[in-house]
Amino acid sequence: MSSPRRSGSRGTVSGNRTSAESRRRSSSCTHLPPGGQTEDFSVSLSQPMVSITLRFLLAIDLWLSKRLGVCACEGSPWGGIRPLVRLVELSGHVVPWLVGSVYCLLRGGSAAEQEVMLNLALALLLDLLLVRFVKTLVRRRRPAQSRPDILSALWGERYSFPSGHATRAAMCARFLLAQLGDGGSQRALVVGWAALVGLSRLLLARHYVTDVGVGLAMGYCQYELVERLWVTWGCAQDVLLTQLGERLRRACGGLWVSDWKL
Repeated sequence: MSSPRRSGSRGTVSGNRTSAESRRRSSSCTHLPPGGQTEDFSVSLSQPMVSITLRFLLAIDLWLSKRLGVCACEGSPWGGIRPLVRLVELSGHVVPWLVGSVYCLLRGGSAAEQEVMLNLALALLLDLLLVRFVKTLVRRRRPAQSRPDILSALWGERYSFPSGHATRAAMCARFLLAQLGDGGSQRALVVGWAALVGLSRLLLARHYVTDVGVGLAMGYCQYELVERLWVTWGCAQDVLLTQLGERLRRACGGLWVSDWKL
C-alpha cells in the first residue's frame, strides 16, 4: 500500500528539481535588447559556397563570442572581476581621451606639445565619424547577453560593428608609440593596454569577436590617415588668426554701416 505514496513523492521531488532547473536557466544574465533577434545560420546545399562559408564563419563568431562573455553580469562565471574589466573598458572610452587632449591643448605649454594634443583631438574626432558611419551602414545588433551601461546609453550607441573602443585603442596606441620613441618597456605597455581594451569588450559581451578584430585593424589603418593629415601648430594658428580676422572685419563693417545709417 505504501508504494503508490513513494512513487507519488518521487514524482513531486523530480518535478521540483525540473522547475528549479528551469528557474535557474531563466534567471541567467542573458539580456535581449529591444528589437534584438537571434541570427539564423541554417544552411542548405542549394546555396552557393561563398554563402555557406560566410554562415559557417558567422556561426563560429557567435559561438566564440558567447564563450568569451564570462563577465557579462554579476552572475557570470567571472563576475567577480567585472568592476576591474569595466575599468579597463573605461580607459578606452572616447570621453576621457577627448577631454584630456582638449584640456592639455588649452592648458598651454610648448608649441610641439600643443601640436601633438591638437592632432590627437582631431584623430579622436575622425575616429568617431568613421566608426559611426560604418556602424550606421552595417547596423549589426549587439550580442544578446550584452547589458547596456550608462555611457553607452548617453552616447546613443546601438550597433556593434565595428568596436569603437578597439579602433580607438589601436589608433591611440600607434599615436603614442610614434611619440614615445623606441622604449621597449613602454611599447609593450601600450600594446598590452590596447589588447586589454579589446579583450574587455569581449569579456563584457559588448561585441562579437569580428567586431573587435576588425576594429583593431581599422584603428591601425586610421593612424596612416592621421599622419597624412597631420596639422602643424603654425598652420593651425594661421587658420585661427585668419578666421578671427575675417569675423572682426565683418563685425566692424556691420558696425560702420549701422553708424552711417544713423
